[in-house]
Formats: sequence, C-alpha cells, structure tokens
Amino acid sequence: MSRKYKFNNPTAAYFVSFATVYWIDVFTRQTYFNVLEESINYCRKEKGMEVFAYCFIPSHIHLIFRSNEEDSSGLLRDFKGFTARKLIKTIQDNPQESRKEWLLWMLERAGKNKSNVSKMQFWQQHNKPIELWSTKVIQQKIDYTHNNPVESSFVTNPVDWKYSRARNYQDDQTILKIEI
Repeated sequence: MSRKYKFNNPTAAYFVSFATVYWIDVFTRQTYFNVLEESINYCRKEKGMEVFAYCFIPSHIHLIFRSNEEDSSGLLRDFKGFTARKLIKTIQDNPQESRKEWLLWMLERAGKNKSNVSKMQFWQQHNKPIELWSTKVIQQKIDYTHNNPVESSFVTNPVDWKYSRARNYQDDQTILKIEI
C-alpha cells in the first residue's frame, strides 16, 4: 500500500482535491455553493479546520487546510460525508433543478458500483492529500488553486472567480475568510 497519498503528519497543512462522481458539474447553482460554504464554516467553528486556500469549481474542490485537532483525515471524511448527504437532499428538494432526476440517477448509479455505499455516492472516494512541507510547495499549490478557474476557461483573471481564495487578495472576504 502506498504511503504517498496519506495524512501522515497530524500537524501539517495539506492540499487536497476531490471531485463529484463522474466529474458531474453539480455546482452550477448558488444553493449548492451555499452548502459548501456553510459546511466549511461549521468545520472551522466546531471541528478545528483552518482554511488557507480554496476553490470551488462546478465538478470539484481544492482545499489547503489543516486540522488543529490533528485529525485531517477524519475532518475531511466528516466534511465529505456531511456535504454529500446535505447536497443530495438539497438537489431532491430544489424545485428549480431541471437536472434533478438525472443527477439523482447518476448518484444512485455510482453508489451501486461501490460495496461500501448504501444508496447514493456524491464524491469520488480519493482525495490525494499532499503535505505542504516547504514554502515553494505551498506557493505552487496556492497558484494552482487560484489558476484552476482560468485553466478551465471560466474566467480570465483568478480574482473574478467568486469561489476562490484569489478574491481574498482583493480584500473580498464575503464568501470565506481564510487563515493567514
């Protein structure tokens, strides 16, 4: 078993990326972004999450975070589990969701393909945590996180993507505040 993608250092900050099953573009409506924002704020307040960088893209998330309770793996597991349940419920209850039946069918289909999932699967199961062990690695991951919406052709300037730490550099703390 590889130790390359593990949370080995309990006090370290980590870069993680995780995607929806089948890379489905779920985050296309404000209400779904709100679930992510509320969940991160809860984890910060109640579970000791420190967020240094983030970017929410329609099909995936990038986070640079640390657990001040020294349980990054458990923190991320709980975050993904809670958001999966909350997002599925939000999709089910959203009268404006024109893709509701298709989305739920795809999530159910993904769940049937995994023996450890009881009904629906929202997130892909891997996170590939990368420990941020030097200033150079930290800056590389921050730059990658900021430029992801540009590379995906959503915007031409990183600060124009609403759900990114790049906006914090413009003193815009309206979505998520970050640790320095």
